[in-house]
Amino acid sequence: MYKKITLRRGKEESLLRFHPWVFSGAIASNEDAADGDVVRVCSAEGKFIAVGHYQRGTIAVRVLSFDDEIIDLDFWKRKLTLALRMRQAIGLSGQTGNDTFRLVHGEGDNLPGLIIDCYGRTMVMQAHSVGMHVARHEIAEALAQVMEGRVGGIYYKSETTLPFIKGDGQENGFLLGSEDNNVAMENGLKFYVDWVKGQKTGFFIDQRENRSLLEMYAKGRSVLNMCCYTGGFSVYAMRGGATLVHSVDSSAKAIDLTNQNMEMNFPGDDRHRAFCEDAFKFLDSADPVYDLIILDPPAFAKHRGALHNALKGYTRLNAKALERIQPGGILFTFSCSQVVTKDHFRNAVFTAAAQARRKVRILHQLHQPADHPINIYHPEGEYLKGLVLYVE
Repeated sequence: MYKKITLRRGKEESLLRFHPWVFSGAIASNEDAADGDVVRVCSAEGKFIAVGHYQRGTIAVRVLSFDDEIIDLDFWKRKLTLALRMRQAIGLSGQTGNDTFRLVHGEGDNLPGLIIDCYGRTMVMQAHSVGMHVARHEIAEALAQVMEGRVGGIYYKSETTLPFIKGDGQENGFLLGSEDNNVAMENGLKFYVDWVKGQKTGFFIDQRENRSLLEMYAKGRSVLNMCCYTGGFSVYAMRGGATLVHSVDSSAKAIDLTNQNMEMNFPGDDRHRAFCEDAFKFLDSADPVYDLIILDPPAFAKHRGALHNALKGYTRLNAKALERIQPGGILFTFSCSQVVTKDHFRNAVFTAAAQARRKVRILHQLHQPADHPINIYHPEGEYLKGLVLYVE
């Protein structure tokens, strides 16, 4: 039987509304649960509420189920099957020209602390909680069964996402099988995916639909892709008919992958150039003025304490870009910081427009795609915000 977590009186209200987190301050007693243990959460009166993973820290329990059930291989198979069915329903799994999608998105798929991305026959699994780390082998076995022969390898990549480890075995590596082919297909374009050393699981799947939108605007335009990582937006801009594309990132490894992706899709095409340089320095020193600029920086704020400085950073970056854009130009600008709300981000961008003395109009308000779903009971899961602006 699982150990019991008893809540303080009246602290079950958010759980009764199906929010999937129990904060440490809500706990009255803990039957010596250890990091990664499955626990039963009960009210002060002893009534069962939920079962989940326990872990030291502000978020003490991540809820796996609001039913009193056993967390075993059958549980993981059932949850993964539900996640796969949703991707099939939205036309991602098995789609021609696209073998890249997110299968499990943490709380959005009622599996807090677990990410699984699909790149062709390789599944990349990432744990953001000790409980998911402990269960990794059982989850991998369930995943292989649910995918029914479509898996060549399941790669585990959690060295940098776990705050602390219960036991050992946290090293990155294949849990099942292996796969040498690291080329993924997205909307008919090919990308090298570095799941070993790359950021996140190796590729930013969450910008797939926004990259497609950018392709529609690229024809006949000169394009600047700031913080380009592996050049996803740049490759789409090339296919969209851009006259030139400049890709900028401070990471030499990212620039190398950008050039490889460009050569794989557009061999010998001299419309593209890549620059390994800090975004702010490049915008300060760049001579060209562009018709279309993409700003997709890494998260400026990973916690609420960094929010103020993050908003200043977004304002500064957008102001510099607005100074470099032609009249009639298009700006795609994003924030992936969870603590930055849509209103925060819009205000930062509008402040930047005022500082640059440019008139702008909103063409699109962007967000994460459907394979990164938001649990309606967990609004914190909405992390990606974007605006497409027409700049007079």
